[in-house]
Amino acid sequence: EIKKDSLEMEELLSLNMKRTFAMFSDRVNEPAPEFEFAQKIKVASKISSEYSHVLEPPASTPLDAKNEAKQQPSKDVIKIIHSIEADKKERVEKNAQSETSNKSTSSSIVMYAPSTSAVGGDQSKVKNGAMILSKRPGPKVPTPSWHAPWKLQSVISGHLGWVRAIAFDPGNEWFVTGSADRTIKVWDLAKCAAGVEGGLKLTLTGHINCIRGLAISPRHPYMFSAGEDKKVLCWDLECNKVIRHYHGHLSGIYALALHPTLDILVTAGRDSAARVWDIRSKQQIYCLAGHTNAVGSLLTSTADPQIITGSHDCTIKLWDLAAGKAFTTLTHHKKAIRALAAGKREFSFVSAAADNLKRWQARDGMFLNNMRGHNSIINTLTLNEDNVLFSGGDNGTMTMWDYETGYPFQSHTSVVQPGSLEAEAGVFCSSFDMSGCRLITGEADKSIKIWKEVLVVRC
Repeated sequence: EIKKDSLEMEELLSLNMKRTFAMFSDRVNEPAPEFEFAQKIKVASKISSEYSHVLEPPASTPLDAKNEAKQQPSKDVIKIIHSIEADKKERVEKNAQSETSNKSTSSSIVMYAPSTSAVGGDQSKVKNGAMILSKRPGPKVPTPSWHAPWKLQSVISGHLGWVRAIAFDPGNEWFVTGSADRTIKVWDLAKCAAGVEGGLKLTLTGHINCIRGLAISPRHPYMFSAGEDKKVLCWDLECNKVIRHYHGHLSGIYALALHPTLDILVTAGRDSAARVWDIRSKQQIYCLAGHTNAVGSLLTSTADPQIITGSHDCTIKLWDLAAGKAFTTLTHHKKAIRALAAGKREFSFVSAAADNLKRWQARDGMFLNNMRGHNSIINTLTLNEDNVLFSGGDNGTMTMWDYETGYPFQSHTSVVQPGSLEAEAGVFCSSFDMSGCRLITGEADKSIKIWKEVLVVRC
């Protein structure tokens, strides 16, 4: 019997709870109603007790008249209550007019809607006293341009060490690669891309350490090379011999670049300085000092800043070539900067470090946007005329970006060649050919890989 009674009691309690919930479910999230008359009296009494003696300017009345004014707060309370009611009526009429005028607008949001209904009253969504404001348009997200996907076309082997530098002939017929095996190899682009024999045309020797920089002059039959042996060499491509040496670096050289219009060569390396050379006289024009660690990347342009350097001290410097001084230092990166690439359609550039990629305005170094998505130590950047940016990582990962929006539209992971370790899947250098339709990468497994665009028919 006791169990039956307890069961009946539980059923009654659950039924009671259900009925209670059904009764008050429409007001679960609403605050408790406020009694307006009590609130008015509370506010009015506070006003009369604290500010009654300053509501009107003091008059020169005797002390008894002042005491009589203090002893009559009830009249002031009634006046205040009447004024509050009149103000409320005016607000209600204004809100009703605004609601009727804004019924046709669908992009409105209610910023503040105090509950003025009592318990069991009207539960409409738009309350009296609501402030209706137009919705602010959100920020526009840039739409990336469509780019064709890329795939591996052929693999070239021939070097006995890491491939660290690539440069293309201005005529787009051949290209050169520099390696840790201390040699420079000249390759026929058409044969290498087709994967036929006879792609290797020439092997040049002259360095005694890893070659880190290569550049081919578009105005003279010269090629320039720099390496970790502190040598900067000028090669005559008509006789395939070294004709000039540029002496001055105190340690290994990591980057080399030619000026687009002037007969100037810029090199930078582990001695924390970038040196500007006269190609013909072999004389050093400037020693651009200011970095506190190795300079790992270089850019040159025809307009100021004509030289941009990225260093392992996490800074980028924009240099005034006429004065030989840096006029801007960018400190946004938190990791060593190993690669830079200049924009083709706009006067901007992008820098790469292990934290992310950043795009800058070249004229004054203004920050434009971040490019996130390649989580690796990025060794190389290259950009073509179609605004396709390539980044190669130390762990073999490769990402294709839309340069304008920073959207990564394709990712790859390099596959090591047979006989190589998995740890040798690293991309050290890259370059697009003059047409922008082929990409060549130099990797840690001693191979050279050629990539091409996949022809996709868009409906």
